[in-house]
Amino acid sequence: MTEEQNSDEWLYVFICDPGPNETLLGLFNEEKAVNFIPAFQSKEDANDCFLELPREKGVKHELQAVHIEELHETAEKAGFVVAIVDSNGKVVKE
Repeated sequence: MTEEQNSDEWLYVFICDPGPNETLLGLFNEEKAVNFIPAFQSKEDANDCFLELPREKGVKHELQAVHIEELHETAEKAGFVVAIVDSNGKVVKE
């Protein structure tokens, strides 16, 4: 993917157990009592934040670019919201 393609239409998310049974990494915000999928505007932000994200031990994670519309559809079907997160793990947009 070129930088031009990585516009506001694409976000980066972590996939758990890539393959036929893969799922998106989802988290729960206790303060707001909401399930959310952390999404990043750049690969660099995602990689910088990866170690700060709570993850299940032994689960493989892979960073992938997903079209924003597809991400929102998938999240909605599963009862999640999409939250744009910065490199420090701070939610910048829900």
